[in-house]
Amino acid sequence: MELRQLRYFVAVAEELNFGRAAARLLIAGPSLSQQIKALERDLGVALFDRDRRSVALTPAGASLLPHARALLDRAEDLRRRAGKLSGSQPVRLGYVNWLPPDFSARTSRAATVHVDAWVAPSHTQAARVADGSLDLAVCWVRDEELERLGLTARLIGADRLYAVSPGPATSPVRTRDAVVLLDEDVTSWASWNVYAEELIRDTGARSERISDGGVTGPAFFDHVRRIGRPVLNCPKGQASALPPDLARRPLIGPEVHWPWYLVRRTDEQRPAVLAVLDALAGGVPALDPRAWLPATDRER
Repeated sequence: MELRQLRYFVAVAEELNFGRAAARLLIAGPSLSQQIKALERDLGVALFDRDRRSVALTPAGASLLPHARALLDRAEDLRRRAGKLSGSQPVRLGYVNWLPPDFSARTSRAATVHVDAWVAPSHTQAARVADGSLDLAVCWVRDEELERLGLTARLIGADRLYAVSPGPATSPVRTRDAVVLLDEDVTSWASWNVYAEELIRDTGARSERISDGGVTGPAFFDHVRRIGRPVLNCPKGQASALPPDLARRPLIGPEVHWPWYLVRRTDEQRPAVLAVLDALAGGVPALDPRAWLPATDRER
């Protein structure tokens, strides 16, 4: 049983609707349902009676709800007390799947940093900074979203994306000849879809719509085999080992980069947060001006 599962339980109990609770928690509906089922298995009781039309607390769920809320309150109180004992609150930082390789060495000189264990998409992590759940997040967010959420961002790194294709060939591929996957699950893949759709418009790359989360992971490799052409990789799968029947191929004309920004609230004034920001963003070189970036990206 994990604290985040208790947070999910409380959200569903308050909304009595999995869709609204998922939107409130900024996670995908199927993921929320799976976590509630896992919690029910761990506790050995059903928490909700649910069908296609309604969701209701079971007697066991209603009985356990105040205890779940109390546990969450105690956990937050413990975090606050620990911060006071250490002399300062730790800086809470979230990320998607990438952190600078020397992250610990650079931040240890600035402040105590708590890296949040909830790995979530870029738009989710940015929203968590905006609502105060995090102090900083490593993610990619368009300028218009930063303005809407009251955030500011500084570049701390970038991934050069590549294509994956069937067979042994490792020669370069022109970006317009690659296939770009778009996933129908906009809750999980909103940032990727926005980025990918603009890349398709700008370069003439071909789009392929999917609905199985196969933008990365084993399902991605299955799509590459099915399509039979070079397919753009996603930054979430940047370091994944390829199966022996597939090959990595550089994209050219143009190169394609996914920038990583360190995002904070515009009105953030705490010295520890600003020190971590400077430690991670200081001295980072600008991206290659010949690389492709979305028109709304601050580095373009």
